[in-house]
Amino acid sequence: MGRGRVEMKRIENKISRQVTFSKRRSGLLKKTNEISVLCDAEVALIVFSSNGKLFEYSTQSSMENILERYESYSYAERNLNTTYKENWTLEYPKLMARVELLQRNIRHFMGEDLDAFNLREFQGLEQQLDTALKRVRSRKNQLMHESISQLQKKEKELQERNNLISKKLKENEKKQIVQTNPGQRSTMTFLLQSPSVTNLAIGGPSQATDESQNRDGYNTLMPPWMFHHVHNKG
Repeated sequence: MGRGRVEMKRIENKISRQVTFSKRRSGLLKKTNEISVLCDAEVALIVFSSNGKLFEYSTQSSMENILERYESYSYAERNLNTTYKENWTLEYPKLMARVELLQRNIRHFMGEDLDAFNLREFQGLEQQLDTALKRVRSRKNQLMHESISQLQKKEKELQERNNLISKKLKENEKKQIVQTNPGQRSTMTFLLQSPSVTNLAIGGPSQATDESQNRDGYNTLMPPWMFHHVHNKG
């Protein structure tokens, strides 16, 4: 069964208090040695008992070396804090005066608290406002020019894209016309390539008549039934 939790308060029994001190001191020294070995730390331990007896442990050969280092560090830290406090104490009024000046200038630029101004002060304020206004206008014009340049560039890109789309639409319309009338185109091609039509176009009526007669004396340009009809009449 484990030991119960010890209440953190002063042990009233003197003997128990001395026994506990002895045990805890040994454990504290052990832990101090462990942290110095495992973590390569410089440790100095100083303990005074209730009777005023001194117990000490140092990872170095001399306790004074660690104490001197502690004193040097503590002095630098205290000096730094003191210097910072002194500087802050001196800087605070300056910063507050600067803030008040800036707030007063803002009120003057807004046209407030001008009752105590004389003519020279009004002229100086007017000059400051003119200078500020020129800077504002210059910056505004610069932004306007940049915006116009970007819009013109965007317009050019959109126009080029529109032209490309129009070109593709026209090409698609031509393809659709050719695909919807394939028979008409093939018929025209056949008529233009026919020998009789070619002869009529090139040689004239007499030449076409001579070449179109067969061995029976019939004109091949006239249908056969028409020849029989003419022959019967004759």
